[in-house]
Amino acid sequence: MPFGGAGDGAVLLIGESGSGKSDVALRLIAMGAKLISDDQTALFEWGGRVHAEAASNLRGRIEIRGVGIVSIENSGAAPVILAVRLEKDAAPPRLPEAALYRFPPQLAACPRPPLLLLKPFEASTPAKIAAAAACIHRGAFVAGAVSR
Repeated sequence: MPFGGAGDGAVLLIGESGSGKSDVALRLIAMGAKLISDDQTALFEWGGRVHAEAASNLRGRIEIRGVGIVSIENSGAAPVILAVRLEKDAAPPRLPEAALYRFPPQLAACPRPPLLLLKPFEASTPAKIAAAAACIHRGAFVAGAVSR
């Protein structure tokens, strides 16, 4: 991964339908990231941490607007280290306050990852995500939160 990060952490891209999640994922993949899932992601607890994996019927597939649904190399399950809310009209603060992603109630006892708010179609968005993930792997400060 760019920025010196390891490749064993999952980044949840969250947002409304059409918010650019697959577009950002595709650009991250072009930078060397591996796809865990597109469209439906299963979250589960293992070893005290929340992990993400693809729904079995969608594993290894991504929808690329204008191209269709294509097969792509995918990663297996990985611990969730970062969540990124993508909003087209977002106005991310220059220096964000600490924010943590809230997992569904059945996973609420697990450590929560940092949550960033980003615009999906800014050219720098994938680089921002890769830099944040790398910092988290190194135990560095990200958006006011440190990965546990």
